[in-house]
Amino acid sequence: MKFTSELALFLKARYPIIYINTIEEDRIEYVIRKNVKTNLNRSIYSWDFVDGYTNNPNNQGFAKRNPLQALELVERLNAETPALFLLKDFNRFLTDLSISRKLRNISRILKLQPKTIIIIGSDLTIPKELQDLITVLEFRLPLEDEISQELTRLINSLNIKVDLELFENLTRACQGLSLERIRRVLSKIIATYKTIDNNSIAVLLSEKKQIISQTEILEYCSVNEKIDNLGGLNNLKDWLKKRKTAFSIQASNYGLPTPRGLLLIGIQGTGKSLTAKAIANDWQLPLLKLDVGRLFGGIVGESESRLRQMINVAETISPCILWIDEIDKAFTNTESKGDSGTSNRVLATFISWLSEKTKPVFVISTANNIDLLPLEIIRKGRFDEIFFLDLPKTEEREDIFKIHLQEFRPDSWKSFDYQKLAQLSESFSGAEIRQSIIEGMYQAFYEKREFNTDDISLALKESIPLVNLESKQMKKLQDWASSGQIRLASSKHIHI
Repeated sequence: MKFTSELALFLKARYPIIYINTIEEDRIEYVIRKNVKTNLNRSIYSWDFVDGYTNNPNNQGFAKRNPLQALELVERLNAETPALFLLKDFNRFLTDLSISRKLRNISRILKLQPKTIIIIGSDLTIPKELQDLITVLEFRLPLEDEISQELTRLINSLNIKVDLELFENLTRACQGLSLERIRRVLSKIIATYKTIDNNSIAVLLSEKKQIISQTEILEYCSVNEKIDNLGGLNNLKDWLKKRKTAFSIQASNYGLPTPRGLLLIGIQGTGKSLTAKAIANDWQLPLLKLDVGRLFGGIVGESESRLRQMINVAETISPCILWIDEIDKAFTNTESKGDSGTSNRVLATFISWLSEKTKPVFVISTANNIDLLPLEIIRKGRFDEIFFLDLPKTEEREDIFKIHLQEFRPDSWKSFDYQKLAQLSESFSGAEIRQSIIEGMYQAFYEKREFNTDDISLALKESIPLVNLESKQMKKLQDWASSGQIRLASSKHIHI
């Protein structure tokens, strides 16, 4: 049900006190006034702590700095006068005994008279004794239609032309911002570039970064990695390519459900984190990284609160990508943790959100050890797909060497013997291949000369790949992949 329809229903049903949780004070007041004018014949009285009632014709400024007196106006008005009382930031006073008692007393009047109190606040805090009395109504941030209308109004007023693709990208980038913030950012864009073009997307994403920086558990990741710079992983790349435009308006109109996310499993260094960054860059979506260490706070109840905060922020700035690195360590052995069941509650909340979320938040989780993953995480329906990132095979290792050497030596990268390097680097991960190049560069730099294939070959011979130390774990992962329970990121995989 739409917000306006739900509000009108509550008012007609004479709900005594409605709590609207929002940061958009001006927008909600505009919507309420418009709705009341169209559907209901009620007088509206607006109060705030500093100025009191600003539109009371009989007594301007009544109940200034006096929340208890603000409630007394409800009793003073004629019993038959339909009225709506907008009390801004009144949630801050609900814990006061006199305010709580007064609300419970006048609730009996409100049920019998055409009067309603609407509390507008940005922090949802309701004392237990008032929870049965107050009805919470969520006022969401602007949706696509409202954002489109605002962008159209601005573009027409500036008399500039914006093609359909850019307009859709702008609309998507604005999602998660308040209407006031959208107007402010667009003013900044016009002042900077004198027009609205592709540069505007970066400015809007930067504004979202400001929102994320206000939390302690999410980090906004700036990304430059490209999908093409991932060596191998052909199956995964094809899967991602088909979903690149899944967050577009055309996809929604087509009836496509929004992609849920991916679980990437493999030993360290196989490119899981790099893949998460490349997806965000390729899809042009903000990448939020969850700090699992900070998620589990030391105070009882804090972990659940932080998880809800994480979900709220991610959904607020959606569409976006939420990256949970090493999720196996976050929820390892939840049954044996001596934390009064905190880990189990956090896991249950996370899994429930993962299954039921409707906002376009694409979750990318990575894991190194399947033994530590709770079965609830890997069950079908949590993620769209689970991919296994195996060690790169010979052709893939050649590609990885080429990608890194083009970065380090863009003018002479063709002079290296890639076939030899690929043969010497069997069982090496992508990260270990990169490190072998750096080791070879250090050796040549020490000898004051240009590095070559032999320097890298020597570094490879002197290095011990991680898989040699974790061969049992790798064998278990590969056997699991061979069983068909998990999809392969590459076309083929090797066995140790």
